Amino acid sequence: MNRFVDSMIKIVYDINVYRENLKRIIQKNDVVVELGSHVGNSTRIIAELAPDGKIIAIDNSPESLSHMEMVEKDYPNVKFIPGDARLHQTLEKVFKKIKKCDMLSVDLGGGYHPDTTFKVYFIWSSTLKPEKTIIRNRGLLDFVLTAETQEDIKSHKGWLESSGDAGIPPRLKEFKHWSSKIYQEGLNDREKNKD
Repeated sequence: MNRFVDSMIKIVYDINVYRENLKRIIQKNDVVVELGSHVGNSTRIIAELAPDGKIIAIDNSPESLSHMEMVEKDYPNVKFIPGDARLHQTLEKVFKKIKKCDMLSVDLGGGYHPDTTFKVYFIWSSTLKPEKTIIRNRGLLDFVLTAETQEDIKSHKGWLESSGDAGIPPRLKEFKHWSSKIYQEGLNDREKNKD
């Protein structure tokens, strides 16, 4: 049973299901932000799916550095940023590099830390406002499939627009030095750097 056929936010766990969804969702001109690229296996798939787009891949694991350098050499549309997706400065670097985000791909440990994965997704998506999102996390998938709702609150984009910009909290423990000004600062920088 796939309840998410028409949804712009997909939650999966199995890596093969994750990659099959990437293949179905990504268009050739998409700007994709990938949180949790690790050694770049999924990044390579994304880069091939969006040859005319731009892929920003982020990971903080030491083993990702040499692997992602090779991915960048093989795919000129990929830019790797070594960094922790939980930190303000990492989000800020990415926000200043792109004018839009078509797809947010979140793969932070797959089966671990659903609370951190959701917080990272929520902050990044509230800031980047992607059209489409895919999250790979077992705990979040279990929660969604186990939960029952009694109210009709639903967003229709790849981020939780029902929460609006109020979704960007002034300070969040996992986001060191978080500032609610990032969105406006980023917009100002984008205006200055228009082509």
